[in-house]
Amino acid sequence: MARRASLGRSLGLLRSFPLEQSDPDAFYSGLARDTVELVADLWADAGDLAPAGPGARLPGLTVLDVGGGPGYFSDAYAAEGARYVSVEPDVGEMSAAGLDQAGSVRGSGMSLPIRSGSVDVCISSNVAEHVPEPWTMAEEMCRVTRPGGLVVVSYTLWYGPFGGHEMGVTHYLGGHRARRLYERRHGRPPKNVYGESLFRVGCAEGLEWARGTGSGDLLAAFPRYHPRWAWWLVRVPVVREVLVSNLVVVLRAR
Repeated sequence: MARRASLGRSLGLLRSFPLEQSDPDAFYSGLARDTVELVADLWADAGDLAPAGPGARLPGLTVLDVGGGPGYFSDAYAAEGARYVSVEPDVGEMSAAGLDQAGSVRGSGMSLPIRSGSVDVCISSNVAEHVPEPWTMAEEMCRVTRPGGLVVVSYTLWYGPFGGHEMGVTHYLGGHRARRLYERRHGRPPKNVYGESLFRVGCAEGLEWARGTGSGDLLAAFPRYHPRWAWWLVRVPVVREVLVSNLVVVLRAR
């Protein structure tokens, strides 16, 4: 992952963020490719990647995507040889893009309808900030991952510049006030409603969970969208809450 964490990648992702609402196909397709490359890099860095032919970096692995949404990620994982399964609680979200996706299960991330120790990789991408008990979800992710498999939790920090999602930086005025300002401006509530589908979650608490859980061993923690030379920000209290933006914690399941 460190090899691919360049400034060019960071700028490309940053340019795509405004497209989430206006052009979701372009945004999520690009994010899917980047996410699968992230998982493949982490698997290789963990030293568990089995020999594979060209174009298949996750051969035969079962990948569980918690909060997989409408299915943009399925083809990207299949291209790397993985068997992809997603869990999504919202039927409307599952069908939002009109994509035909097999292997999608309706269920809550905080109580995954998946057998213990049954997947090789479990990932949640930009989901923890949308559930009221993110570390319950993270423990569930560890439970369903086989010993030696990887658990990857990537989430948006509340005090980062994108913590308010489509509400912009008004979240710095408070979540409820940001919602009211959005409704006043657009005449409708935001997709991500503070206190209902968007919650305040920070960097320090993610690191505390990852270091203290008995369900896995912490392998790495870094800012997802930053170039490698900026990863040191994760080690600086207070500053990291604003500047890390999206934290990735990677564990080897026990």
